[in-house]
Amino acid sequence: MPRVKETPLLPVEDVREAALFFVVGALCFLAALAALSAKSTYGAAKSWTAEVQGELTVSLPAADRRGADDAAKIIRQIDGVREVRVFSKEEIDALLEPNFGNRGLPDSLPLPQLVAVKADPAAPDMGPTITRKLTEAGIASAVDEHADWAGDVRRVLAIARMTAMIAVALLVSTAVAVIAFATHAALLARRDIVDVLHLAGARDRFIAGLFERRFWVLGLRAGSVGALMALGAAAIMIFAVQAHGGRSGLLPELSLDFFDLVILVITPVIAGFAARLAARITVIRALKGVM
Repeated sequence: MPRVKETPLLPVEDVREAALFFVVGALCFLAALAALSAKSTYGAAKSWTAEVQGELTVSLPAADRRGADDAAKIIRQIDGVREVRVFSKEEIDALLEPNFGNRGLPDSLPLPQLVAVKADPAAPDMGPTITRKLTEAGIASAVDEHADWAGDVRRVLAIARMTAMIAVALLVSTAVAVIAFATHAALLARRDIVDVLHLAGARDRFIAGLFERRFWVLGLRAGSVGALMALGAAAIMIFAVQAHGGRSGLLPELSLDFFDLVILVITPVIAGFAARLAARITVIRALKGVM
């Protein structure tokens, strides 16, 4: 005996849900991008600050190349110093190029000599120690510890990360509100079906389950589309950055790692659960209030 295909209680297709699908997909796309930005911001702060820990730059305003070499010898004798290197004229010109062009400054204008120092990050008071040793040797200097700048970068990136997380929370809340509104509208549009189910003895939980499954699938599908769009946007950004040099400012080289993929995978799951929860709460409250 052939199995009779059951007719669903709710219509399979609804034109009004197409707009909801687009809105939820767009919100999931934006939320995934914001989450990826928050994660990469944390990675950027951690990677960049780890690179500059223990690094210092010593500026010698009144020294020539020979004086810079003498200062480098003194710095090498300090406990905790791992590497000392005197900048060449070409390297100093390269540092000035963004502000003064490729011609640099006139040769008649004296430039300070720069000494790059790499020290043990655990060494205490390395900047004051270098300044004191050079002063005792009669060498005027100004020591710039990169860790001071790293602290500022960490604070700025922490604010950016918090902003991205707030954006994710707002987008999720907006998606839940939109789904709740759409669920209530769908419930009102199918009031006749709900009345028949009530007359047949169906409980509120059963009716809510119909809408839960409906919007659970819609959330999964829309979230999957949004996650795929976010993946495509991230891939385009990575390709564009790598095509123009691979690095951008203080940020490390962009890439999609395991945790980025986890964010993209859980995006449709979260969208599905949010849609299901919004539908359940909306339907139960509407039925208890006699719609």
